[in-house]
Amino acid sequence: MAVETLTFGCRLNTVESETMRGHAAGAPHDLVIVNTCAVTAEAGRQARKAIRKLARERPNAEIVVTGCGAQVETADYAAMPEVARLVGNAAKGRAETWAPTATARDRVGIDDIMAVRHAAPSRVVAIAGHTRAFVPVQNGCDHRCTFCVIPFGRGNSRSVAVPDVVDQVRRIVDAGGCEVVLTGVDLTAYGRDLGTVSSLGRLVQAILAGVPALPRLRLSSIDSIEVDDALMKVIAGEARLMPHFHLSLQAGDDLVLKRMKRRHARADAIRFCADIRSRRAGVVFGADLIAGFPTETEAQFARSLDLVAECGLTHLHVFPYSPRPGTPAARMPMVPGDVVRERAARLRAAGAAALDAHLAGEVGQRHRVLTERGGIGRTEAFTPVRLEPDAPAGVFRDVTIVGHDGRALIAG
Repeated sequence: MAVETLTFGCRLNTVESETMRGHAAGAPHDLVIVNTCAVTAEAGRQARKAIRKLARERPNAEIVVTGCGAQVETADYAAMPEVARLVGNAAKGRAETWAPTATARDRVGIDDIMAVRHAAPSRVVAIAGHTRAFVPVQNGCDHRCTFCVIPFGRGNSRSVAVPDVVDQVRRIVDAGGCEVVLTGVDLTAYGRDLGTVSSLGRLVQAILAGVPALPRLRLSSIDSIEVDDALMKVIAGEARLMPHFHLSLQAGDDLVLKRMKRRHARADAIRFCADIRSRRAGVVFGADLIAGFPTETEAQFARSLDLVAECGLTHLHVFPYSPRPGTPAARMPMVPGDVVRERAARLRAAGAAALDAHLAGEVGQRHRVLTERGGIGRTEAFTPVRLEPDAPAGVFRDVTIVGHDGRALIAG
């Protein structure tokens, strides 16, 4: 029977959905697995809306809900009559969870995620519709940012052993993969729990040395204050590690950062970006930024706005602050909703202007792009390039940039 997954949120969820799809392939009935996100209140609202729509459109399908939403908002999902079963993050990757007999188990199967101590290696070599392969190397988070519930959805930080990661990357390349993205909840915390001297930088070194046929390696979101010396060395000297880095910055004002319980100051972020630029030509930065964090004044917001230029950010992920029940930030004085939305709009406008300037600077340049579906390719710095609509996916092409449309480069 048909097994479908509906995925919200991060790249880690994307890989885990593919794992669940494989485990559930023998389901004796129509099954829809909804892999939820809890990073914002809006993510939960969208997931519950999608579940209700699924139930209307596929009344005979069993809808199973898992992911961080199921883990931390259990009561909200359990109260939905459309949901047949809840599966916690600890169990969703296990084959036995999706065995036909599993339907006879408790409807709400949410285990203690904090009791999980190990990260299982992935065996997914490709995901339908994706050119890049995502390799989870770390899960969970030991930090307690005041706005975030993800540690309670994912548990404590834990890492996949280096040999397992290298083996997985080798399997992907042997299957024809051209680009691998290392993913995790707190990626730069990689290795601290392994009991040996390890770090994200040493893992990257091991992958590049152990899989010389890998053309491109990327990192998902990183925390700049946690970047180790080995990773800085790799960034400077390894062309196969792509020069695009997405930073978890969140704000540009020191008092707001302190209230967020972040581990870096404004000056740290600016210094990190300048340091990377001095080591690697053509580097491009993206960043997560929150608009309207509780207590944020206009002057404090302006420092976040200024950070776009001072760090030279090109790709912004802007999140209007939304309170998560049970977090310390939810008990702080709120910024009015209309002000939050207005500040988010201003941040997005600054991001759009920065992207436009970056795109304009690329006109006339030659780039090697890896093609994707829909006539799109990506440069080394992850900038999208528009190609002909019928361009085959998954191949490298050398192109000249002849223009841009404000969102992507255009190849001649």
